[in-house]
Amino acid sequence: MLTEKKDVAIAGAGLVGTLLGIYLKKKNYKVTIFDRSADIRKVKFSGRSINLAMSTRGWNALDRVGIGDAIRKIAIPMDKRAIHLKDGSLTFQPYGINGEAIYSISRSGLNRLMVDLAEKEGVNFEFNQKIWDVNLDTATLYIGENEHGPFEQKTFDMVLGADGAFSRIRHRMQRQNRFDYSQYFLNIGYKELTIPPNADGSHKIDPNSFHIWPRGEFMLIALSNDDGSFTCTLFMPFEGENSFEKIHTEEKLNVFFNEYFSDTKDLIPNLQHDYFTNPTSSLVTMQCYPWTYKDKVALIGDSAHAIVPFYGQGMNAGFEDITALSDLLDKFPDDIQMVFEKYQAIRKPNADAIAELSYRNFIEMSTKTADADFLLQKKIEAWFTKLHPEKWLPLYDRVTFSLNPYEDALAIGDSQKMVMDEVMKLPNIHENWQTAEVENYILELLRKNKTDI
Repeated sequence: MLTEKKDVAIAGAGLVGTLLGIYLKKKNYKVTIFDRSADIRKVKFSGRSINLAMSTRGWNALDRVGIGDAIRKIAIPMDKRAIHLKDGSLTFQPYGINGEAIYSISRSGLNRLMVDLAEKEGVNFEFNQKIWDVNLDTATLYIGENEHGPFEQKTFDMVLGADGAFSRIRHRMQRQNRFDYSQYFLNIGYKELTIPPNADGSHKIDPNSFHIWPRGEFMLIALSNDDGSFTCTLFMPFEGENSFEKIHTEEKLNVFFNEYFSDTKDLIPNLQHDYFTNPTSSLVTMQCYPWTYKDKVALIGDSAHAIVPFYGQGMNAGFEDITALSDLLDKFPDDIQMVFEKYQAIRKPNADAIAELSYRNFIEMSTKTADADFLLQKKIEAWFTKLHPEKWLPLYDRVTFSLNPYEDALAIGDSQKMVMDEVMKLPNIHENWQTAEVENYILELLRKNKTDI
């Protein structure tokens, strides 16, 4: 417990900022969260969201402060992928080897609930407050209507930047000497579409599946909401043959969907309205270092490590930042600079690892989920894991259904890929995969690699 009550400002009232506020309030900090936008509970969401996929790391962070059960009430379990092939056929791919599920949650619904929960803990929110700069040495925020002032100055013991991929707190830190920063935009954008509920409020398709229409360079996904609707996201290149640039009329949109997503004709009745009304958003990976400045300022979540959404780990990784920071605050309550230094040293390698894994997973979702060899490989991994759980845990399970470090998951996943590449070369593997010969071959490869995976 703190020997002195500290006054902390958090920039950003999103998911990471609000959960961080709850954690700090429970440690007896005075917490004020500033956000440049209006109170999310009083505004209509913007139509540029991708539904969240809560998994083990996220639930762990929520349960540690006793709010997991409140959030489970608005979460829908998804224990499998539903793969919609171009010919209209449907196949299923289970997620966890033991039936585990990820959970679909509306971003706006979760954010609203978490602001309510944070307020109940005593966290103070200041909405419509635009932070333009911060004095790193004094933890002073400069707040005003525009970046040229006039400014209201507010000084705190600490400032924590949870203000997203285009963070103003990080923008100030970037002006330091020897501050590393990079951002990389995919040539893939995304647009939100909606599958409305049936007239009786039920879901039109299976709510307990993560629905994917994989089409190579582009794909459609759909995640269920608790009102019977689905939030769909169309991922597609900005330019090229099948792209947002080319599909710019209702006629071209209809032709495109009839060719590639014909089974959605009756699912998305407002396709034209959604496509031409909702914005086309970009996808960015952002990396930087250091994340902290002395004992005054720290970055957390997307402000420190924005990633693309294809592993469903952005929010989960941000929540895990909070648990790591919280553990260090418990260990060194009166040495914030030590806390900050250890926090960034622990989390930076893991943030880089999940960024790489997320980038790679677009290929898996958009292309490999429709590939027979890939689906067989997943079956072989699950089968071998049940035979030798001490020797193998599939990469997806390691990332999504465990608390193992992302850094380890990336390294072990690369080792597993080398093994499986050899296994898939075996003659007649599609007919004879569930055999002692295949089992012994995998064991031999593991011994040869001398890798504990």
